[in-house]
Amino acid sequence: MNLGKKISYKTNFIISTMLLCGVNFSAKEVLGLSGREIMEKVNARNVGENSSGEMEMILIDKNGKKRIRKLKTFGGKKGKDNLSLMFFISPADVKNTGFLTYDYNKSGKDDDQWLYLPALRKTKRIASGDKSGSFMGSDLNYSDMSSPDLDLYVYTLMKETEVRGNKVWQIKAVPKSTDEAERSGYSKSVIFIRQDNYVMIRAVRWVHKKKRNKYIDVKKLEKIDGIWVSTEKHVTTKTGKKILHKTILKEKNIRFNQDEVNEDLFTIRRLEKGA
Repeated sequence: MNLGKKISYKTNFIISTMLLCGVNFSAKEVLGLSGREIMEKVNARNVGENSSGEMEMILIDKNGKKRIRKLKTFGGKKGKDNLSLMFFISPADVKNTGFLTYDYNKSGKDDDQWLYLPALRKTKRIASGDKSGSFMGSDLNYSDMSSPDLDLYVYTLMKETEVRGNKVWQIKAVPKSTDEAERSGYSKSVIFIRQDNYVMIRAVRWVHKKKRNKYIDVKKLEKIDGIWVSTEKHVTTKTGKKILHKTILKEKNIRFNQDEVNEDLFTIRRLEKGA
């Protein structure tokens, strides 16, 4: 008996046994979701029609020195596409710096991102080849600021485990091409998705062509207006066990479905006005 027949026989045996026991599950429910199917549910998770909030970005260097930046954030939708806009409001050296993202739902369409630099009075479009670069000196890349194109990755469900007492799926994500690895800045990721709400609460990313990793850990997860929000996230860059840099993101005063947040907000013209 070849491997394919063995798997088919085992699958039919499991389903038949459960049916004989009076348990009415579909084959998919018996076998579980695939890594790709889980990620589709992650992307389809309810994030509201629009949102507004405040963010504190804490940058910590290898010597423990901190820099604190405060931001205003907005999120919206245009059809199936996700839009986001953020303004730095302090300290003075980054005040009114703005960042606008059009996160397209269509596979194969590269997301659009623009960074407004008030000191230069210039808006810079982030080219695809620059998206692996650090976002404003943090441990996040520009590619981290939008959701991945699922068709450009192979997702493998590794196992089911627990993180802080919550059941999670552990999934390996590998770019299908070198071009995507270079664009995103990562050659591989292992991500942990909570089974009860499809929120990513932990991840390890291998930085492409560099001997370092990024560790993402959601320290606080809150349900606001029925929507799950990561209100405190730590992103740490390490080489081996040595910490090179760390970014802490704290969100507060988050509100959803606000009348004043509409499509007109998410424009380059509005970006250049500042906070």
